[in-house]
Amino acid sequence: MSLFKKRKAVVQSIPEPFTVQDIRVESSICTGEKTIGFYDRSAHRLRYAELVRSEQDVLDFFAQYGETPDTETLRKLITD
Repeated sequence: MSLFKKRKAVVQSIPEPFTVQDIRVESSICTGEKTIGFYDRSAHRLRYAELVRSEQDVLDFFAQYGETPDTETLRKLITD
């Protein structure tokens, strides 16, 4: 019996009204803190947002939903 088991990566489905094209990285005006999530056009805000500290966090966000960004999309998300 093992006390510390490695968890399997669970791939979530993309939330219903959103697509991969709705993924956006936004930066805080005050602190410069970056978050990634699905942009809700009707509410003008990010949904399911997570903190971004590095490029790996962006890749992990895509992997969480079973997607892989192409290099152009990744570059655009990181530099914005």
